[in-house]
Amino acid sequence: MLMACTTSPEVKNISKSAQQEAINAIQAQAPSCDADLLQRGVTQAASLWQPSDGTEEEFIQFVKENYLTDADARRQLFDKLCTAFEVLFGTSNQVSVELGLPTVLAGPEPTTIDYIMSAYNPYSHMWNDLYENKVAFMTVLNFPNYTLDEKNRLGDAWNREEWAYARMGDMFTSRVPSDLTKQAGQANADAENYIASYNIMMGHLLTEEGQKLFPEDMVLLSHWNLRDEIKSNYANLPHAYEKQEMIYKVLEHVIQGTIPQAVINNPAYDWAPFSNRTWKDNQEVTLSAEENRRYERILAHFTAMKEIDTYVPQQPTGIIRNFEGSMEIMPQEIEDLFVNLISSPQIKQVSERIRQQLGRELRPYDIWYDGFKSRSAISEDDLTAQTRAKYPNPQAFEADMPRMLEALGFSKSDAAFLASKISVQGARGSGHALGASGRWQNSLLRTRIGAEGMDYKGYNIAVHEFGHNVEQTIDLYHIDHYTLSGVPNTGFTEALAFVFQKRDLMLMGYDQAVDDNTTLDIFWGLYEIMGVSLVDMRMWQWLYAHPDATAQQLREATLAIAKEVWNTYYYPVLGEQDSPILACYSHMVNAPMYLPNYPFGHIVEFQLEEHLAQFPTKQAFADEIMRIYKLGKLTPNQWMQQAVGAKVSTTPILNAVEAILKK
Repeated sequence: MLMACTTSPEVKNISKSAQQEAINAIQAQAPSCDADLLQRGVTQAASLWQPSDGTEEEFIQFVKENYLTDADARRQLFDKLCTAFEVLFGTSNQVSVELGLPTVLAGPEPTTIDYIMSAYNPYSHMWNDLYENKVAFMTVLNFPNYTLDEKNRLGDAWNREEWAYARMGDMFTSRVPSDLTKQAGQANADAENYIASYNIMMGHLLTEEGQKLFPEDMVLLSHWNLRDEIKSNYANLPHAYEKQEMIYKVLEHVIQGTIPQAVINNPAYDWAPFSNRTWKDNQEVTLSAEENRRYERILAHFTAMKEIDTYVPQQPTGIIRNFEGSMEIMPQEIEDLFVNLISSPQIKQVSERIRQQLGRELRPYDIWYDGFKSRSAISEDDLTAQTRAKYPNPQAFEADMPRMLEALGFSKSDAAFLASKISVQGARGSGHALGASGRWQNSLLRTRIGAEGMDYKGYNIAVHEFGHNVEQTIDLYHIDHYTLSGVPNTGFTEALAFVFQKRDLMLMGYDQAVDDNTTLDIFWGLYEIMGVSLVDMRMWQWLYAHPDATAQQLREATLAIAKEVWNTYYYPVLGEQDSPILACYSHMVNAPMYLPNYPFGHIVEFQLEEHLAQFPTKQAFADEIMRIYKLGKLTPNQWMQQAVGAKVSTTPILNAVEAILKK
């Protein structure tokens, strides 16, 4: 949903003299009104006013009729706008969800019309309509926008209502033509559909000796399930090392575009990844490589972003809109946080501990080392047998959610309410959570469940998504002002998802303490995902520096960036110069610049866990989660100060790891 956009450069805005005339007219009526607020509202409304909206005289008259100097009248307008926007956003979200069901839920193969309708964007004309009927201008005039710097400087002194007013001011800051919104939506839908069907037929992978290492019916989605299969093979399983090496080779082919296209989501062929040879019906065949398909989808996102850039002079690139606008964190601040951790001396020390535990030299895929978790000592087959028996279908998981919440410490009433606002659905692709936008809707937990029931990998992901859904429900249904619903950025919803995911075995009845190993696991996970995020960020920087690049050039550049980041921060620790593995994440294709939210979320998670550890009982733990996530959509540092009493920082986890290493 594209909400924040700006006027096109060719638009002639209202003159300074006309703006001042409007301001003077209001001050003549109400000499004691807030001059700064009035100035902001008139200036911002004028910057968005186009010739089609009316003459300068009509603009001045509009200001006279609609600027509210009375606090009670302004609050009444705010309440009415909140009600209206909840209806508009909630119903539009509902339309998007329903139209997308055939392409995202398990079931019959989608048809052409399903893909077309899933790309339909009910928001595309909404914003233009709200400008044309002057609702946008009434909003901007009375609830002007504050910059990120201003929110951070002034926010300490704001009360909840002032924060809600400021967030109302974020609603309308630009105007993007609906056709460009549709183009961006189509690029997103195409990328999502591409990734959702990117399955590797593991039972058809061959060693160079022609051996099959994986079950015949095993199908793994790239990259999520492939990564998780590497993790599962740190347990004492047959051919564990060989399986990890084979998956690593598969991921290399995916990144490089050298994977035979016909083996993707297709059981008709056997494929030997090391030699990249293929067979059909025991006869060797030659298949064409995928080449640039992956990068064509990234390029489609970029093309859509560039078109929108023209209409957002205040945030003229997708990079700025993503970080300063959406995440409300400057890109350099993010990169500094990441580099500070991945270049720390603690990394080398922890890697040495891993090397000793594995009894071998480290390999690139050991960025996913899973041995700091208690689950690594438990057979995944045993865990899968339990989860399949317990959750044969989505309905079974949904029915168990109240129990799981009570096990985490939520009261019976809170558990029942939260669970009642979450619906579980079987997913075609990977698991994900989809929040509601109206307080009559449920958030959706989509999880992949096979014919035999939910395997352990699926369960682990489902518990993660469950954490998202709990956050989505708390800060929508328990929020004091609709404009404050949500969290500062997606890193904060990821934080609670990680808190839940980390306790998945506890929810199965195992003893699962948050201990030193948990800290080391978070730390090593940060090392991995921060590198992946840096590759993603630098790829987008490269795209903006080379706006006319082809998909082939983008592929070559992405590989070069991945190798550069690897060689700088990972080769000294994990070996194998020029590994491209950091470019394997599917988010790079279907979720532009989303990846930094994960390490940011992990940092927040650690600080959150450190804070929650102060509450000795499960009930106090759950009550504190309820308190914290009712804070809603403040800026990241404001949220952290009110939640845990400190700004976002890697220092706490570095200090914690250092203390563990000294034991």
